[in-house]
Amino acid sequence: MVRIMKKIAVIFGGMSSEHNISCISASTIIKNIDANEYETVLIGITKKGKWLLVDSLESIQDGSWRYSETGAIISPDAADHGIIITSGDTIRKEKIDVIFPVLHGLWGEDGTIQGLFELSGIPYVGCGVLASACSMDKFYTKIIVSNLGIRQAKFEPVLKKDLNDMEGTIARIEASIPYPVFVKPSNEGSSCGISKAHDRKELEDALVLAAKHDRKILVEETINGRELECAVLGGRASGVGEVVAADEFYSYDAKYNNSESKTVIGPELPAGKTEEIRKDAEKIFEAMDAFGLARVDFFLENDTNEVVFNEINTLPGFTNISMFPMLFKAVGLEIREQVKELIEMAEHRNE
Repeated sequence: MVRIMKKIAVIFGGMSSEHNISCISASTIIKNIDANEYETVLIGITKKGKWLLVDSLESIQDGSWRYSETGAIISPDAADHGIIITSGDTIRKEKIDVIFPVLHGLWGEDGTIQGLFELSGIPYVGCGVLASACSMDKFYTKIIVSNLGIRQAKFEPVLKKDLNDMEGTIARIEASIPYPVFVKPSNEGSSCGISKAHDRKELEDALVLAAKHDRKILVEETINGRELECAVLGGRASGVGEVVAADEFYSYDAKYNNSESKTVIGPELPAGKTEEIRKDAEKIFEAMDAFGLARVDFFLENDTNEVVFNEINTLPGFTNISMFPMLFKAVGLEIREQVKELIEMAEHRNE
């Protein structure tokens, strides 16, 4: 009797500033999908938004996938329950059993592509439309978490149009939050577009930079403390990891390009703080209506030893230096098992 394997579509790349990181994460995940259980269909999205059928893991690793001449898109028609493949004048459809999106940042982690998955009727890994959209938007994350009794940094929202009155906007920020402040695009990931401003001139430059990434900007007080992260899988928290940045803060360059940056799994913390972070991470995961996986980031303030929530990532990195897989590996769940559990949750997400 011939066994029919399920087909899983892994989607990677995308139009966000995290395109290259997505490709690395996808390579890790593809290697850890059980080839005895699933036939893997690879779909890459270029930086310009073109969807392509990708023939091999090797082509992802060397970048040649971007020259594929075969298109592959998720059909929004639930009757198709799959993908539409185009090559020249030839068009065919292929059924898909589950989707594993490995898309970080805008147009992948913000609810947009999750809406397409919902229309297609195909089960998919990770958070749904609402959780993805609210978690990607740092301002709305803060609004939701403010109801949980968990401390956050003080913040001031700024719209791109507010920069037309730069003097008034800066005065409003200065009246609310003391320097230095962090300036962040409200919708962006991997620390892209984030600056630390120590005075009015730096604040103006930081606002202009952030506005290039998003029309909504978040200005936050600086929390001087240790950067701690906790992974959540299926609603249960891992242990805690610490980020030791080589830069003044964990910028994109410090995160991916500076070998002096490092992560520590299971750092020594004051009594009770590891469990407090784990419980807070689970509360935030639930409050955001998250599903499948997320990484929740905190500070441990130097002066007070208080835990301060920073942000939540609904599709955290899966590179070889990424905290999410390392945290669960540290408690005995290998990456292959993590991937398997995520796929199985996706298959039963509507039950």
